[in-house]
Amino acid sequence: MIRLDKYVADMGGGTRQEVKKYIRQGRVLVDGVPVKKPEHKVDEDRQQVELDGRKIRYCRFEYYMLNKPAGVVSATEDGAEQTVVALIADRGRKDLFPAGRLDKDTEGLLLITNDGALAHRLLSPRRHVDKCYYARIQGIVTGEDVRRFSLGVNIGTAEKEEWTSPGRLEILGVDEGSGISEIRLTIQEGKYHQVKRMFEAVKKKVVYLRRESMGSLVLDKKLKPGEYRRLTDEELRDL
Repeated sequence: MIRLDKYVADMGGGTRQEVKKYIRQGRVLVDGVPVKKPEHKVDEDRQQVELDGRKIRYCRFEYYMLNKPAGVVSATEDGAEQTVVALIADRGRKDLFPAGRLDKDTEGLLLITNDGALAHRLLSPRRHVDKCYYARIQGIVTGEDVRRFSLGVNIGTAEKEEWTSPGRLEILGVDEGSGISEIRLTIQEGKYHQVKRMFEAVKKKVVYLRRESMGSLVLDKKLKPGEYRRLTDEELRDL
């Protein structure tokens, strides 16, 4: 059972204060009957709620897979930039957030949800959840880089060291003419600008970066940058 004002507000009907006003005005119906008490308890699984004739179905958690495009910030709101949450046009809940962050110019897999417990399990370093990235690198990536990444690299400074945990670096291809290497990197952390800083530590530069997977969740190849879909039941079970 849940308070009527919370039910409607959680599902995007307005702020809590706005919803209370709507309820007192008789604009909210429960099973077809106006209810004018914001504190009225409803069964979110069995009862039908409407606001101004619009049916509102309560959903405790929502889960979306987004192929994040470059140029969009990983935030819930931003006064100057478009956010990843704003891309979820048909979201029901107003409390969605990105589970983890991708840099503004980075593309790829991002989980958008309001399930804080799941997000914590995916992001906690103690959980050792693999995060896999594809990247194009300015510079020739070598076996020595693979070895160094496998041991962890210092992405700090000589005065203030900051070592990463071991990462698994795979060389996919090298174009010696252009000096561009294609790689796949798997890490279990999410330090600030970590992938870029790891390659800077070996005197190379990331020119394109895309996250391909996080734990069992793999980016759907059918999703173009900026597109999203709800997670399947199987994906949720695996997470």
